[in-house]
Amino acid sequence: MIEKIEITQRFNFKRLNRHYECFTIDFTSNMAYYKISERGSGDKFLSENSLCDDSWIDILVDLRRNMTSEIRKFDDKRAGDFLGAFNNLNLFDNYVSEQFSYFEKLEVIYSCIVIIYSTDGYAEYSFKNNFPQNWIKFGELLKSFFGFDVLHLNYQKQLATPLFYDLKKDGVYLDGLKLDIKSLEFGHYRCYPYELPNPRLIVNFNDRSINGYIEKELTSSDEERILNLLEKYHVYMWTQKEYHMKSDFRDPDDLEGYDWYLEMVFEGNVIWHLFGYNDYPDTYVHLAREVAEMTGMDLLEVATIDDENIKLFEKYGNAKLN
Repeated sequence: MIEKIEITQRFNFKRLNRHYECFTIDFTSNMAYYKISERGSGDKFLSENSLCDDSWIDILVDLRRNMTSEIRKFDDKRAGDFLGAFNNLNLFDNYVSEQFSYFEKLEVIYSCIVIIYSTDGYAEYSFKNNFPQNWIKFGELLKSFFGFDVLHLNYQKQLATPLFYDLKKDGVYLDGLKLDIKSLEFGHYRCYPYELPNPRLIVNFNDRSINGYIEKELTSSDEERILNLLEKYHVYMWTQKEYHMKSDFRDPDDLEGYDWYLEMVFEGNVIWHLFGYNDYPDTYVHLAREVAEMTGMDLLEVATIDDENIKLFEKYGNAKLN
């Protein structure tokens, strides 16, 4: 018999602005509540400038606003109805969890851990992109039970994850239609000695501008070259586990070297976001070298990666590209 369900969700937005929350449903006391200690950085925001897009701010503010110390109570009948419906979902039957730790070298925009405690023990299920098949139905069940969107399905529709979107080598798709990209922002900065994250490159496809280390009007030729690079090196797929083979194989020599982030925003303010701690997706070095050839600048800082890691990026990157 299920005694307690804990749902821990993590949202990673621009640079150091993140949101952690843990919602607990306790069937032994018929109460549900947030563990406020999971809130992380509270309501403080890292000072931002030169943003290519601020769609994430309203999401983050609302996530934190809705996380309260309120205790939600329910009776035995409602608990029984919920558990019956939950068991019928077979949410985690034959489900294989993604293995990841609290500290990840490559962080995507959303991750979740569900722990189910029962009279027989407990089971833990973790995922970043491999959502359980009935995750949306689970969210709807929770909303009907508690009266609010526990799994934030409303905001999941604004995140470029496989829950609602198809991520392909040539772009992000919704219902078979490829989404137009509105903006792109890339930052790379030293974390020891510590530097504040600042964007190196901001491409605004709507305003037709390129800012940062390069300042110019975005021409049709520029746009075509940028979009071709994103497709050629499978950048849209970088949030997927199969593009983290090098990261899984070997740790970088210095975890206090360089941090970086890449964010793309698509029509409908759909956010694709990835950041890393001195490690990169498998095809990063291939992209970095071509960007350096095109611009004459090592914008992606391939020179900071040591030779041994370069060989691994070449190995795993070539496997993806060939």
